[in-house]
Amino acid sequence: MMRDTVILRVVVKLLLPAILIFALYVQFHGEYGPGGGFQAGVAAAAAVILYGMVFGIAEAQKVVPRSIVNTLIPLGVLIFAGTGVASMLLGENYLDYSPLGSKPVKGQFLGILLVEFGVLVTVSSTMLAIFYVFGGRADEADKKGGEE
Repeated sequence: MMRDTVILRVVVKLLLPAILIFALYVQFHGEYGPGGGFQAGVAAAAAVILYGMVFGIAEAQKVVPRSIVNTLIPLGVLIFAGTGVASMLLGENYLDYSPLGSKPVKGQFLGILLVEFGVLVTVSSTMLAIFYVFGGRADEADKKGGEE
């Protein structure tokens, strides 16, 4: 079982901060080059999934509880959609971010940042929800197999 491998556990604990910092880099670099909310969300979720694969899903759920994951999925969609609705309420087209700032360029920057953040939240929490569901089934099967 991977949970008994000390070297793997230490290496994962050393890698997690680097993976999460990389996810932040991808998130904030997204409007200037390749990357953005989707890629950053995948990287952030991958860090928690790696932690769960090595330490167990129960430990991963202590770090990011299922209730928080279930709340973040619609919250990310709300951030994305809310940014577009805010643009409409300020007299522009859906997802035309110009009125969100004091100048159109600042509004565009803020709008892209908000939309990409909403995508990050939705993608990472959705991936974690899928991992928790399927990984939880595998844990149950392992427990049943070990009892026989």
